[in-house]
Amino acid sequence: MNRIVLTSRVSSDGVLYLSLPVGLADADQTVQVTVESFGPRMPMTQKEWSAWVESMAGSWQGDFERPPQGEYEVREPLS
Repeated sequence: MNRIVLTSRVSSDGVLYLSLPVGLADADQTVQVTVESFGPRMPMTQKEWSAWVESMAGSWQGDFERPPQGEYEVREPLS
């Protein structure tokens, strides 16, 4: 049986209903279902944000580079 990824929504009664036809060849087999939240996360607190920013300090590896910006566009005067 191949891995199947399915995105579904929990109903207003708090129950997740799944109907997934996998075919007769895979009938009578045991499967594993993993449920994880998918969607907007709770906003970070100021303390969590600060900790995340601090954890990023020094993590850049490599050189900073600014590629060529091209030529300045010459426009006709407005008046």
